Amino acid sequence: MPLVAGVDSSTQSCKVVVRDAESGALVRSGTASHPDGTEVDPAAWWTALRQAIERAGGVDDVAAVSVAGQQHGMVCLAEDGSVVRPALLWNDTRSAPAAEALVAELGGPAAWADAIGVVPVASVTVTKLRWLAEHEPDAAARTAAVCLPHDYLTWRLRGDPDLATLVTDRGDASGTGYYAPATGTYRPDLLELAMGRVPELPTVLGPSDTAGRLPSGAILGAGTGDNMAAALGVGAEPGDVVVSIGTSGTVFAVADKPSADPAGLVAGFADATGRFLPLVCTLNAARVLDATARMMSVDHDTFADLALAAPPGADGLVLVPYLEGERTPNLPTATGALHGLRLANATPAHQARAAVEGMLCGLADALDALVAQGVRVERVLLVGGAARSVAVQQVAPTVLGRPVLVPEPGEYVADGAARQAAWALIGTDHPPAWRLGGLERVDGEPTPGLRERYAEARGRVLDRPA
Repeated sequence: MPLVAGVDSSTQSCKVVVRDAESGALVRSGTASHPDGTEVDPAAWWTALRQAIERAGGVDDVAAVSVAGQQHGMVCLAEDGSVVRPALLWNDTRSAPAAEALVAELGGPAAWADAIGVVPVASVTVTKLRWLAEHEPDAAARTAAVCLPHDYLTWRLRGDPDLATLVTDRGDASGTGYYAPATGTYRPDLLELAMGRVPELPTVLGPSDTAGRLPSGAILGAGTGDNMAAALGVGAEPGDVVVSIGTSGTVFAVADKPSADPAGLVAGFADATGRFLPLVCTLNAARVLDATARMMSVDHDTFADLALAAPPGADGLVLVPYLEGERTPNLPTATGALHGLRLANATPAHQARAAVEGMLCGLADALDALVAQGVRVERVLLVGGAARSVAVQQVAPTVLGRPVLVPEPGEYVADGAARQAAWALIGTDHPPAWRLGGLERVDGEPTPGLRERYAEARGRVLDRPA
């Protein structure tokens, strides 16, 4: 049977999975690390991709490859294909003032929601291009083409330095701030508003289109953004809501119609199948748990045990987890805060419980925002690195107020990219129906008063000028 490879080029690492194209069975895999920081030379992603491919046993025997990547990252290329400056990543908040200015210049949040289904915040690519034009005009002037991380890696894999061969897909393009999912077209007027001109943009491919071939002859799939690939990898359908807890926290659903939230909480993205992907993103997710465990000098297993040893609600201790500012709500310079500290709850167990509950309360707010936009919720799927924590699994239904389904551990972004590669290989109308793993249901009674205490504490948090 032919093999396919899927790539997850995330914020922290690159993962490659090789799977059977027909059944989806895992054959082998490999990983490599990315450098830390909110701006990264794209060459580091290319190096990590080659290392991950090598550690996965190579792709010479693979019939198709597809790349999923972190959304929003601004990659600027010169006329000769060289990188103009390090890429600004989704979690770089320096463009927050640019976001505010752009929203005002178009006529407010509703105008943006109407135009592209997204109200720009610092994470979104268009705001980073405005920042570039204002703060590094020489770099902006040398920018002949703008693309996203997955576009860049797909282009490098193809091996053709011509900027005209850059491609993307509607899913990842929908996070740029200058592509309208409802119409399936770029909005060059919004790019010109941000940058003062319109550099070359990648061609937008359909879900099962091919982007060319590797030098080995393997088909290149269109690729997509990481959240879109995760939905494909976990097999999400309309009625499913995915709560993904990685470096960022995302809550998204597969929908048949585009969405437009003038409040800016829900981003009206496209998905990787031809449908839509209304999504809410928080900056603070798994690293809230990492940071709390680090402060307590314990490993993750001990941290989970501590969190489960404390009572639900942590006896009134509440963590507002804005450790890196926040995207939803839009508070890019906010800081975290601990509320309700008393002698009785001043214990490591209470602090661990408050960290898990605070992170999940932010995601519960995100789920509420989707429901307010008319998203149907029949199942809640819990995925991502932190979803493997027994504490997160057990606490999630008590915060979300719904049972959660936990898929078998997997690299769902890379798996989704591999499924997309198989789709490009077989050329059918729908992605292959791979036999996905089982789901474990976790139930729990909602914790009385927890969401209300969190909302009160959250309401005290303000943006803090740098």
